[in-house]
Amino acid sequence: MLTKRIIPCLDVNMGKVVKGVNFVHLQDVGDPVEIAEHYNRQGADEIVFLDITATHEKRKTIIDLVERTAEKVFIPLTVGGGISGIDDFKNILRAGADKISINSSAIKNPNLIYEAADRFGSQCVVVAVDAKKRDSQDGWDVFVEGGRKNTGIDAVEWIKKAEQLGAGEILLTSMDADGTKNGYDIELTKTVCDLVNIPVIASGGCGSLNDFYDVFNDAGADAALAASLFHYGELTVEQVKQYLKNKGIPVRL
Repeated sequence: MLTKRIIPCLDVNMGKVVKGVNFVHLQDVGDPVEIAEHYNRQGADEIVFLDITATHEKRKTIIDLVERTAEKVFIPLTVGGGISGIDDFKNILRAGADKISINSSAIKNPNLIYEAADRFGSQCVVVAVDAKKRDSQDGWDVFVEGGRKNTGIDAVEWIKKAEQLGAGEILLTSMDADGTKNGYDIELTKTVCDLVNIPVIASGGCGSLNDFYDVFNDAGADAALAASLFHYGELTVEQVKQYLKNKGIPVRL
């Protein structure tokens, strides 16, 4: 049985790690390189590094920050934000990233998923989806530009298409749950996990040890991403893994 992964997420804005609630009210948490190194020591399985304002500000991901982070961590590093074409993939992989996360650019040009998977392998291509439940409650819409813009695209249909185009993994963020600490969005996560045959990383809303258990046990996620819980020292990666192991969830200690 594959072990479940625990992944701290570094949302980076202007070279600093930040955290918000429902994608707004961002607060400075610290230096990304130091924080990444800290999680590497704690036993994180991977690190996700998202330059959250790059797309909105129409600029590229901060390459030197990626290089400095990659030098300090010895676990897979996923980088996203401001990726608009194959050259960005090449440059960021060259800077030391193991995977690239694309969101807005994949919506604008779905063929980028196919091109990147064809050139670098599916395992490098993570399609990030920020989903929000529609007012009608009959499904979820995809948002882009750091949650600022509703595309009107059905999230479940889009994820199915992303898999067909060659995505190796889905990073699924529930905008409704993000930063609330009320638990992962089990309904959304389970819907997607039941639909696709590639790994799904659940993101948004983790507030307790039990939330990690629920997203693995009830929703079938392959990995759980968390930010503020780890950033503010409420839990360590080690504590989470020990708890999950005791509850019978396979993890790498």
